[in-house]
Amino acid sequence: MSIAENFQRIRERIAQAARLAGRDPDEVRLVAVTKTKPAAAIAEAMNCGQTIFGENYVQELVGKVAELPAGIDWHFIGNLQSNKVKYLAGLVGMIHSVDRISLAREIDRHWGAIGKTCDVLIEVNVAREATKGGATSDEVLQLVTAAAALPNLRVKGLMTMPPFFDDPEAARPYFRRLRELAAEVTSAGIAGVEMKELSMGMSGDFEAAVAEGATLVRVGSALFGERHYP
Repeated sequence: MSIAENFQRIRERIAQAARLAGRDPDEVRLVAVTKTKPAAAIAEAMNCGQTIFGENYVQELVGKVAELPAGIDWHFIGNLQSNKVKYLAGLVGMIHSVDRISLAREIDRHWGAIGKTCDVLIEVNVAREATKGGATSDEVLQLVTAAAALPNLRVKGLMTMPPFFDDPEAARPYFRRLRELAAEVTSAGIAGVEMKELSMGMSGDFEAAVAEGATLVRVGSALFGERHYP
């Protein structure tokens, strides 16, 4: 199927999952994941009305920003090294993968240098997988509190990547736990912190994530396909 057909189908699936959960479909936004995808494919998705694009690699994002027209809301969703933060300053609307205070401080420093603030999500390794980044559930409150004290950061919510399962329903307890952690952060009443966003769910399990409260779903292959573009 074409990108346009995939886009329409994904939007329908998100809306249906939201309605089944008693949610407003407009509460859920699609982040089109552009890792390894060329500018032509991104432009095609833009023509469908897609506005938020998520990139995993700093070098790719910088190149695509230069190649594509303004108006894209770029989100950085991958593992971020502190020494690469400077290249993103002012280019991205949100960073989903803040998992340590040293990274938060580096983001604060570079955005402060250009007189702007950066919206961030705290990444949580709910399953405590050794191969993935993210704060543990026990560390979330402390990390949110420390990040919220930085003047050029705005903590907007949480992000997670559960273990891979053949059955998407098996991921639901991990999505549910992220929602519960967000409620715990909200209850703490930390100044300047909003738990407005839950970034969770990808091509294989985004409907389960929507059922558990996702507001941002990160979808790549289901939108762009697995095929290689010239």
